[in-house]
Amino acid sequence: MTERPRRSAWPPLLIAIVLEVSATLSLRAAEGFAHPLWLIPVVIGYTGSLWLLSIVLDRGMPVGVAYGIWSAIGVVLTAIMGAVLFGELLGTVQIIGIGAIVVGVLLVELGSHARETSTEVAS
Repeated sequence: MTERPRRSAWPPLLIAIVLEVSATLSLRAAEGFAHPLWLIPVVIGYTGSLWLLSIVLDRGMPVGVAYGIWSAIGVVLTAIMGAVLFGELLGTVQIIGIGAIVVGVLLVELGSHARETSTEVAS
């Protein structure tokens, strides 16, 4: 009997990120409870995002890598979309911080591949 190939963790991770960012932006749009209908996509978005994140982990992506990518890309997209949709300003220090987050995610991802390669060589 042949083993089924492992499915990629990337599609559910990317969808999880989109749902989490959408939920966070909806939370901002709700303005507390001033516009309570916006709380519906908040609940759906966060619930769906966490469910998909569990699928990502089940598909074998290390938790540190998955959470790092999920949260970092979420922060970057939320900051950018907050500026676009709500007119929130991004100062120089914030832009540098976003760049640092992107570099950090890349380093975590590259480090996970380096570790996989060294583990395979040792086997």
